[in-house]
Amino acid sequence: MRLTQGHDAPPRRGGFTLLELMVVVGVVAILALMALPTYQDKIVRDQIAEALPLADLAKAPVAAAWAATQSFPADNAAAALPPADKIVNNFVRSVAVENGAIHVTFGNRANGQIKDKVLTLRPAVVEDAPVVPVTWVCGAAPAPDKMTVKGENRTSIPAAFLPFRCRA
Repeated sequence: MRLTQGHDAPPRRGGFTLLELMVVVGVVAILALMALPTYQDKIVRDQIAEALPLADLAKAPVAAAWAATQSFPADNAAAALPPADKIVNNFVRSVAVENGAIHVTFGNRANGQIKDKVLTLRPAVVEDAPVVPVTWVCGAAPAPDKMTVKGENRTSIPAAFLPFRCRA
């Protein structure tokens, strides 16, 4: 026989109350909002990384011109490349060579944060040793020791989106 005081209370069932569920949903929502900007930045960085191999098309002719003549091609035609607006992919609108520097302009389906922005790859050389191969300096990165960087840096992508090797 069971002794009770007052009313018989129904037995409590296992599970969560509405208040506990609301707290969990709130915590998950806060965590998702904190992670969203990081995820969006990763998407932009991935688009930049995917565009860099397109610049490789221009690297070989520019380096060959330096090895042969100790000067850099003035433009795409001088480097025997198609016009800048013909070197494209999903995220790149054009790849232009200007005095040896390679300017990759983002467009097409690129994220709005880098659309119409430019990433520059500049050749670095040892001027008095032409047999030393051309090294490429990305964005605002410093030149390697004893090398001189040629061409203008027109990088306009915010530093937070640049690959680490392209930052100052």
